[in-house]
Amino acid sequence: MTKTRLEAFSDGVLAIIITIMVLELRVPQSSDWSELRRLLPVFTSYFLSFMYIGIYWGNHHHLLHSVKHISSGMILANLNLLFWLSLVPFATGWMGANHFAPNTIAVYGLVLTLSGGAFYILLKVVERHAQDIDALKTAFRILNRKGIFSQIGYFSSIPLAYVDPWISGILYLVISVVWLIPDINIERALKTKD
Repeated sequence: MTKTRLEAFSDGVLAIIITIMVLELRVPQSSDWSELRRLLPVFTSYFLSFMYIGIYWGNHHHLLHSVKHISSGMILANLNLLFWLSLVPFATGWMGANHFAPNTIAVYGLVLTLSGGAFYILLKVVERHAQDIDALKTAFRILNRKGIFSQIGYFSSIPLAYVDPWISGILYLVISVVWLIPDINIERALKTKD
């Protein structure tokens, strides 16, 4: 399989995930502003999840720049990531529809934990097959640190949802900010090689 085919398939799945999430947004039956206010939790959960899917899309793109050939391990690791990300619409809809109830936030945290773990697995598989460039090794060390930090945050958010849902929500936002700008160190490392 070529790298382009893997990227195209992943892009398509992520686009479908976002489409599913937006289709879950229901149009109010009334034109009163109060109707929109009632939908604020739904819009908030959609925004957070849209941001996360976008972050995964950008970082996935940068990560695959470091390889020339796709291995069967990468295909399986990529499918693992896409599977867990495909559960984001469910967790998003449940969380928004139930106004961020503790159980829904805990499940959202579980889905993020499993998605983050799957990305970390993909990162390790790609790292094993990446081009042998010192600057690229440094870029992977940075990604590994961000991945471990994220996993600790996601995992912590699950029990914290029962202490105070706001704490979990803040953790999700902090982690998203850490990953918001895709790590361009991979691209820089590959440019220094040329």
